[in-house]
Amino acid sequence: MEKIVLGLSGGVDSAVSASILKEKGFEVYGVFLDIGLGSPDDARAASEKLGIGFEVVPIAGELDRMVCRPFAEGYLSGKTPAPCIMCNPRVKFPTLLKVAERIGAKYVATGHYARIGYDEKTGRTLLLKNPSQNDQSYMLSGLTQDILSRVIFPLGGMEKAEVRKIAQSLDLSLASKPDSMEICFIPDGDYAGYIERRLGAPPGGKFVDTEGKVLGLHRGIHRYTVGQRRGLGISAGERLYVSRIDRESNEIVLAPVGTTVKEIPVKGINWIALVSPTESFRASVKVRHSRAEYPALVMPSGLAAKVTFDTPLRHPAPGQAAVFYDGDIVLGGGEIDYY
Repeated sequence: MEKIVLGLSGGVDSAVSASILKEKGFEVYGVFLDIGLGSPDDARAASEKLGIGFEVVPIAGELDRMVCRPFAEGYLSGKTPAPCIMCNPRVKFPTLLKVAERIGAKYVATGHYARIGYDEKTGRTLLLKNPSQNDQSYMLSGLTQDILSRVIFPLGGMEKAEVRKIAQSLDLSLASKPDSMEICFIPDGDYAGYIERRLGAPPGGKFVDTEGKVLGLHRGIHRYTVGQRRGLGISAGERLYVSRIDRESNEIVLAPVGTTVKEIPVKGINWIALVSPTESFRASVKVRHSRAEYPALVMPSGLAAKVTFDTPLRHPAPGQAAVFYDGDIVLGGGEIDYY
């Protein structure tokens, strides 16, 4: 029986993934990645119910170094970092693969809603969108070929409602457990408070319009993101949103809703389906974790690219990911740079 290491979070998705893998004949070994918050009790109970191996692996130190600190520093520099996209290739999957090496397992698995494919022509492992509304391919766009070639996503092609029904049929106590919507290391959702506790409170500054006119005062750039429209506390004759955060002058530029951008730079690209492309190509581009995709021309230059959208869009946030798609295929993705 072939062994497989499964990230077992204590949620419904990973528990049902364990059941599916068992049905396919795998010897499943569940791993709870302990960040020092929360309890492994639900994951342990699921492992006992399903009759699979179980281990708690502490990752708090690695997560802090590779994700938490860069997250906080990114906000203080005017970015809006995407911690899950950072964590998957830097901490989560490498940790699972280390356990796999130790116990002699070829594959690792998680409860993500995505699919794996293979391109016979290039010999590359493909990351594919999930056809349902529960698509998490955007969050997995940092996974390298070395990782993807050893990953199985048991929930690929499934809907969330279907997964919950399976959990109910297995009489799992977590079948109705709500999905986690917050960043795992900031369970209360107070990003600003977390950053201030770690690195101190940065000074407030000025809100200005696109011409440099002062509109009011902000409470620190770490409290705002590019694209934000609510919670600005500015009374104006028109609706405004954050179009740019100037970390050097400590000013936040506000523009009228409807102001758009047509071109963005992207850096640190992880090419997945493509092999170091040198020529421009067409793609559908996601600039945030949502279902919206925007047709664009991508002009690559090594691990960077210039993305020109067919139709201008509201300013994407530096620090978030731009992920390139050809239909269901993830071509690659990288970090939106300052522009």
